[in-house]
Order: sequence, then structure tokens, then C-alpha cells
Amino acid sequence: MNRQEIIQNIRRKASFLCVGLDTDVKKIPAHLLSEDDPVFAFNKAIIDATAPYCIAYKPNLAFYECGGLKGWAAFEKTVCYLKENYPEQFIIADAKRGDIGNTSAMYARSFFEEMDLDALTVAPYMGEDSVTPFLGYDGKWVILLALTSNKGSHDFQLTEDKAGERLFEKVLRTSQQWAGADRMMYVVGATQGSLFADIRRIAPDHFLLVPGVGAQGGSLEEVCRYGMNADCGLIVNSSRGIIYASGGTDFADVAAVKAKELQEQMAGQLRQHGII
Repeated sequence: MNRQEIIQNIRRKASFLCVGLDTDVKKIPAHLLSEDDPVFAFNKAIIDATAPYCIAYKPNLAFYECGGLKGWAAFEKTVCYLKENYPEQFIIADAKRGDIGNTSAMYARSFFEEMDLDALTVAPYMGEDSVTPFLGYDGKWVILLALTSNKGSHDFQLTEDKAGERLFEKVLRTSQQWAGADRMMYVVGATQGSLFADIRRIAPDHFLLVPGVGAQGGSLEEVCRYGMNADCGLIVNSSRGIIYASGGTDFADVAAVKAKELQEQMAGQLRQHGII
């Protein structure tokens, strides 16, 4: 999926919502546990309920890898279901890969050839040769970790060099030598608030994948105030606040309500910024 297609979907659906499929078999409603594949059954119901209100889905690979072969099967079935029934949805594998060149090339082959996903989160710590193997696929995206929403982000990402440049700023500046805004996005946590303005000074055109709205306390209004650009430039993820909003048999209906609430807030922001 190319940049223009993403922008068109945002405008058409008046939404830049990504639903995170962080599906934990220990947290899904009890009545699904009798299903042959409880994780996929949960995901399918969530997807059907929320698809009208979002433009992307982000399965977190850790929640599938922990289930061994069954977990991978649930992940593959989820991806196939999205592709067959909701082909307009942007599918992000939240895997945070990144290793020496040969290893990254194998990760890229797995996610972009075998699974045919749209995007993959990648850790930049090992530098250019650990990232560029993911950039060799037309229509595929690298989403590079820049400034995350967790407490530990302050341990490294905000440290400064002798010139006063913070590490996340160096990641943004350096990585733009590897690919442009049509191939690369950045992960920026919603809890970082006004730091979005600093990010936009360095990367004004790139899309930002923004986790942390909802359960982690990030403000959608603040993210949009500092981070939205002329094309929207944001894909805001919500996971627990949508998929675990109810633990009962009505879980999908409640997830739809929560997704619609966010979509309506997003539509307001898009109108306010003159994007729709």
C-alpha cells in the first residue's frame, strides 16, 4: 500500500485509527475458549466489529509467538482474514525486528514475501545495514522506533550528545538518508506530548505510528495539535482500550462502540485541521 492510498483511506473513513491486536488468550472472554482457535475467533469478531472505524490493524507478534505453532497459526489466519475480507486495511506487524544484514534480510523475506504484510516495526539500534534489507520491497513500509511511550524511553532516547542532539533526534536525522516519507514511518508514543513538535521539525512529512492513546494515558488532542501535518501524518493505535473494553459475550459490540468514539474524535480533528 502506497502513501497516497493511506491518505485516501484516512479521508474516506474520516479516521486514522489503528486497532492493536494484542490478543492474550488469558484475557479473552471465557465463552471463546471452547473454540478450535480462541485467539483467531476473538480477532475475527474484533475485526468485523471495528473495521468500519479504522484504517489499520497492528498484531503484536509477542502475543502470537508465545503460543508456539498455534499462536503463529492464529496470526496467519488473522492476516489472511484481513486480506480476504478487508483488503483496504493497512496491516502492521509489530515485531520490532532489526539485526545484522543477513538476519534482517530473512526477517524481511518472512514478513514481506511469505506473509505479504504492509509494514513492520523495526529497531534502529544496529544502524543502516540492519534496516536497509527491509527497504527493498515496493509498497512495503519500515516503521522505525524513534521515541516510545514507555517509562524506560528516558534511559536512552532522550540522552544528549556533546552538541545537544538527543538520541531520538539522531535516529530521525540519520534514517532519512536511508529512505523518504514514502517508505518509512516512525513510532512516537502518545505520552510524549509537546515533543511531537520537535519531531515535526526534523520529520515534517513522515507518517507517525502513535501508540499510547487510551489505556496508557496519551491525549489524542495533544498528539494532533503537535503532530498532525497537511496529510494527517498520523496513525494512532489503540489496543486494550478497544479489544478488552468488555470481558463478556458483548465484547465485540463494546469494542465497536469504543472504536467509533475514537473515530468520531479523529473526524473532528481532521475537520479542525482542514484535512477533510
